Amino acid sequence: MTTNWDAEVDVLVVGAGGCGLVAALRAHEAGASVAVVEKLERLAGNSMLSTGSIPAANTRFQREAGIQDDPDRFAADVLRISGPHDAEHLVRALARISASLVEWLVDRADVRMTLITAYKHIGHTVERLHAPPSRRGRDLMADLMRTCEARGVPVAFGSPATALVTDDAGAVIGAETGGARSERSRIRAGAVILACNGFGAARDLVARFCPDMQGASYFGALGSEGEAVRWGENLGAQFGNMAAYQAHSAIAQPHGSLVTWTVIEKGGVIVNAKGARFGDESLGYSAFAAYEARENGPVYALYDAKVRDFTAAKQEEFAELVAHGGCIEGATAEDVAARWGFDPATLRATLAEIEAAAASGQPDRFGRSNWGLGPLARPFMVTRVGPALFHTQGGPMVDERGRVLRKDGSAIPGLYAGGGAAVGISGRAGGAGYVSGNGLLTACGLGWIAGRDAAEFARSR
Repeated sequence: MTTNWDAEVDVLVVGAGGCGLVAALRAHEAGASVAVVEKLERLAGNSMLSTGSIPAANTRFQREAGIQDDPDRFAADVLRISGPHDAEHLVRALARISASLVEWLVDRADVRMTLITAYKHIGHTVERLHAPPSRRGRDLMADLMRTCEARGVPVAFGSPATALVTDDAGAVIGAETGGARSERSRIRAGAVILACNGFGAARDLVARFCPDMQGASYFGALGSEGEAVRWGENLGAQFGNMAAYQAHSAIAQPHGSLVTWTVIEKGGVIVNAKGARFGDESLGYSAFAAYEARENGPVYALYDAKVRDFTAAKQEEFAELVAHGGCIEGATAEDVAARWGFDPATLRATLAEIEAAAASGQPDRFGRSNWGLGPLARPFMVTRVGPALFHTQGGPMVDERGRVLRKDGSAIPGLYAGGGAAVGISGRAGGAGYVSGNGLLTACGLGWIAGRDAAEFARSR
């Protein structure tokens, strides 16, 4: 076992995303000395690209709003969408701590969050998403980073972890860091928490584990290069849900911004190049991406002025898309057809079908029954959109304490993981098992759990 160390901390966190910063703050709160190393030069993980929405059950914010919820209902909602998978134990564990997590973020980590009551999003049977007022993950991250700075938790940007260091018994005792632009060093740690995202930007790993997404555009964080998978394989870790991922069906073209699925939930639809619908949009933004990919042509979000105005008033990023010309207006169906090259008769039939389905209250031929603000009415809005891979949902298996497990089920001493670096809770394969907020729940939730446990383990060591 080496004794040639350049620095020593109780808990070393690899990655400065939502999982990493929450883990660092929790470990620091527990009295541990903590350091965070981040390979990129700035905050740039998948948490930054999200809406900052964390689902939680039975929070005081829900109770104040008169919303009845509980962890069992939350877990049942997630499992109903995901189906059976390799990490069902985490679904229940995260549901149990979700209210404590959100209230800790607000009360102890000084994160600005409110309960979203304007929409529930796919999978949730009650309003339980909590997010920054702006609905931007970057504001969640800015608050976490500000709290780390205020509490003296060091975050070293541009300092990639390049390898884990183990002792002769296979326990993780530190990491090697540094690269072309930073000094190489060896950091001894009582515990290491992997919070370094998934493998969406590693094309070889995507082709290996999620082959149906290998040709899709990638819209996630550039740093998601699969270090946790590669290190985990070297250590004999167990893996779970490796073929699962989160996709998104509505990346504005050519603007590149995310068109919130609220546009669809409030009555919008997705149509193809002829102006025809081709699936049940209420499956959700992740599941519907596979339908779009099969179209092999341009697809469009079709909605109306009332949906545009409602959504822009609630979500800042969508309001910016509107301001920058990303929502093209057409006074009539004929105007829309002429502008986008739709077949006029097909588009009229689509609008008539929506009107009839909304009036009947019964599932339409695709199975959709919820039409939000009602049937679409003039003037109409169109945004060209496209599908993309957001982030992977599989990784090293962890237990309810966030400890990385070996294939025999035993914990690798000193190694924890969360967020994209760990197994997810969105089903075994594909994007249909993703429920809104699953990514940030496993990021912040496992960070919250692992930070405290890692601090205790480091003290015992």
